[in-house]
Amino acid sequence: MASIPLGGLFSRSATAYKWKAPFRCWMLHESVLWRLHDLLTQSVALHKQGHGLGARILLRSGFETLATLIYLNQLMKQVLDGTLGFHEFDEKTLRLTVGSKNKSTKTESINIITILGKCENRYPGIEKIYANLSESAHPSYEGLCVGYSKIDHDLYDTNFSNRWMELYGDNHLGMVELCMVSFEEEYNDIWGDLMSKLEGWIEANDDELEATKPPDGETQS
Repeated sequence: MASIPLGGLFSRSATAYKWKAPFRCWMLHESVLWRLHDLLTQSVALHKQGHGLGARILLRSGFETLATLIYLNQLMKQVLDGTLGFHEFDEKTLRLTVGSKNKSTKTESINIITILGKCENRYPGIEKIYANLSESAHPSYEGLCVGYSKIDHDLYDTNFSNRWMELYGDNHLGMVELCMVSFEEEYNDIWGDLMSKLEGWIEANDDELEATKPPDGETQS
C-alpha cells in the first residue's frame, strides 16, 4: 500500500477505528512490508556482488522485521482468545510502532530478543537462525577470526582473507527465501483474517472497552 486512508478504515468499522490499536496494526503491517522488501533486495544485491558479510547483516535485520509481524499477529490472536486484555494490547502496539532505545521517543521499544522468543513457538528454529546471523554481525570469534582467517595446521600458519562467501555463500539465498515465504504467509493469510476478526471483536466489546479504558485516554484516537 502506498497510503492508509483513514476514511477507508472508518468505512470498514467506525467503532473499531475510534481506537488507536487497530490503526497501529495497519501501520505495522505495511511498514514491515516496505522495510523487509528493502532489506532483502539489498541483501540479495550484495550477495550477487560477493559481499557476503553485508548480505548476512541485512538478512539478520530482515528476520528481526519478520519477527515483528509474527509477534503482532500473536498479540491479535491473544486478544481474540481472551488471554490478553485489549488495553494491554494497545500499549504493546504503541511500543511496536513508536518505541525507541535511544530515547528519541517517550516510549521504550520491546526488546527484539523478547519478540524472537515469542516467535519461536510458531517457527521453531528462528532464534537459532537469528543467533547464527548475529555471530556474523558482531566482532566475536566468528565475526573476526573465522570470517577473516584460516589456520594451516600443517605449516603452523594463519592466513587472512575475506571468507564470508566461502562460508555462507551457498546457503544465503535459501535463507532469504525462507524469510520471504514466512513473511508472505504472515502478511497475506494470517494478518488479514485476524484483522477482520479483531474489528468484529472490538465492535462487540466496545461498551466494556469504553468502561475500562485508562483515564489518560491513551487508547482513543
